[in-house]
Amino acid sequence: MGLMTFLRNRAGYILVGAIGFAIVAFLVGDAINVGKPFWAESQKVVGSVDGEEISIDQFGPKVDQSLAQFKQQYGGSGNAQMQAMAVDNVWQGEIASILLGKEYNRLGLTISSDELFDLLQGKNPSPLIVQYFGNPQTGEVNRAEVLASLKQQDKNPQLEKQWELLQNEIEKQALQKKYANLISNSIYVTTLEANDDYQNRNKLASFKYTLLDYAAVPDATVKPTESDYSDYYNENKKRFENPSETRSFEYVAFSVSPTKEDSAAVKTQVDKLAADFRTAANDSLFAAVNSDVKVPYAYMSKGKLDPAVDSVVFNLPAGSYYGPRFSGNSYKLIKVIDTRFSPDSVKASHILLDPSKMGGADKAKKLADSLKTLVQNGASFAALAKQYSIDGSKDKGGELGTFSRGQMVPVFEDAAFNGKAGDLKVVTSQFGVHLIKIEKQIGSSKVAKLAYIEKGLASSNKTRDAAYKKASAFLNEVKSNNFAELAQKKGYTVGVADRVTPTQGFAPGLDSPRQLIRDAYATDKGEILKEVYQMDNAYVVARVTDIKPKGTLSLEDVKKEIEPMVRTAVKAKMLTEKMNKALQGSANLAQVAQKLGKTVAPVENIVFANPIIPGAAQENKLVGSVFGSQPGKLSKAIDGTAGVYAFTVDGFSQPAPLANTYKQKEAMMQAGGQRALGAAFQALQDKSKIKDNRVKFY
Repeated sequence: MGLMTFLRNRAGYILVGAIGFAIVAFLVGDAINVGKPFWAESQKVVGSVDGEEISIDQFGPKVDQSLAQFKQQYGGSGNAQMQAMAVDNVWQGEIASILLGKEYNRLGLTISSDELFDLLQGKNPSPLIVQYFGNPQTGEVNRAEVLASLKQQDKNPQLEKQWELLQNEIEKQALQKKYANLISNSIYVTTLEANDDYQNRNKLASFKYTLLDYAAVPDATVKPTESDYSDYYNENKKRFENPSETRSFEYVAFSVSPTKEDSAAVKTQVDKLAADFRTAANDSLFAAVNSDVKVPYAYMSKGKLDPAVDSVVFNLPAGSYYGPRFSGNSYKLIKVIDTRFSPDSVKASHILLDPSKMGGADKAKKLADSLKTLVQNGASFAALAKQYSIDGSKDKGGELGTFSRGQMVPVFEDAAFNGKAGDLKVVTSQFGVHLIKIEKQIGSSKVAKLAYIEKGLASSNKTRDAAYKKASAFLNEVKSNNFAELAQKKGYTVGVADRVTPTQGFAPGLDSPRQLIRDAYATDKGEILKEVYQMDNAYVVARVTDIKPKGTLSLEDVKKEIEPMVRTAVKAKMLTEKMNKALQGSANLAQVAQKLGKTVAPVENIVFANPIIPGAAQENKLVGSVFGSQPGKLSKAIDGTAGVYAFTVDGFSQPAPLANTYKQKEAMMQAGGQRALGAAFQALQDKSKIKDNRVKFY
């Protein structure tokens, strides 16, 4: 009864509360399910430049494209370093696009329609037009080809998109050139500056010096004070600008390299595989199923295999068997199926037909045979290619240019390399039915068709499990304050990765550290990372040891790093005092050297622009002082790179008067303009607010 009375008396409050909760739930639910404004959108932001956000949706595809270009340029499947290069390449491009775009708008820089027309199809084509439509030998642009491609946009949406991207890039390059010209044209060199630069590069100085070497003072005898550290830090503060936040970590790596037992097990497996391979009925199928590395079952030229087996295999006759041979951490087993002499490269044209648009492969092949007959009877192959081919080469009469082995699909390659110049061949590939015309065959060398098996020497599951078990036990036992001590107690080596940037793709001693680095940026200083990280060759446990923020680092941040320089500065003070005592009352350099128990060293023909002292070091301060001194006058003590000097100038050799001031100015303005463009872009970045979240995504 009491409960019912309570509910009646409080029903209004309960109802209002329930309605309020329902409204909040509705709004939050709507936000979560529809707009996701609270966190989902922010999770997509790779970074921002002056408030302009860069979304992963636009950033990611550009990284993929950049990575693909790096793979094509450098080869391989793309490692962590290549990925980091691609990410940084796109990031710098995004920063440049946003900051320079704002500069163009501020300065009123645009590309007019007339300028764009000239860049696309006029007398001053863009370098990109030259790249895509130019003759590689002459550099001349085929304007008819450009116009034909532009006209085809209406009928080809994909081509229209490609032209849109190309036009945008052409405009961007043209604006960058205008901006660069503005910067470089703002550089001016006076006649006085031109003569000074000429003098600095050509005036010769000869002098003698005596040296008190820093190395002669034992480090153990030098005890820098806090004041010494502070003085050095304040004098060199600009050197301690940190362009990006960095993190340092220490780690223990538990190796998963193959053990002796693993090596023996793999050798046993390979020996059995070798015996089966010798008697296999289908060599190519057996190799394809059992090899860790897939080598195409096609003719290949010498130089494509591991050097340890390449020369041997290409000296064997058809039917030979070779292996197992261990090299490069893997076993190789090879059957030589056939050898022959074949062209090094082929120049060919083709007409590609699409069976799906012709009612099947049989009808496409019949059409190809008919076209072959027409060509044999005198019809133009180029004209037929333009009319029937679905390949992009049709606009060039089907011309594919010159290609070597490995550039075409196997069936196409076999037809092109196994025929002879003038042959017409019909073949079917995954792309459709081809009518191939062999235009020319160049060179001749031995090729071989191989059935190839490669088995890598890998660690066993038992070895990997044992390493993981050790790593897990260490992670469970270690504490934030005893990482190095516990590692030493257990006999583990502690590695150090110092000042790692957020997007760095490498770390000393670690082959795939990206996830570790990402997690290090989500962990506080002194904390142990919460998981065991798997690398290609080890399991790793790590601890964050230091965090250095972006901006000017404090004295405490750099104290350990600058200790050697501070010690040298203290030595410089000690030796300067000693040198000054020797200079007092001395009439010449020989007397100074005698007091110090040192020798006098002569130096001939030093130029101001190249301040290298033979047998000593690069001594900017010393050489600068020499060129500011009078001949015959004993100098004061100069603290240099290698030690403290005293010197006497013997004389200067003056160069001939500058013959062409204009040419000197022009060279200096060109060099200054190139430096100024980079400096201007750096200034734009320094003045901008740039937030970098890439570590959350890559």
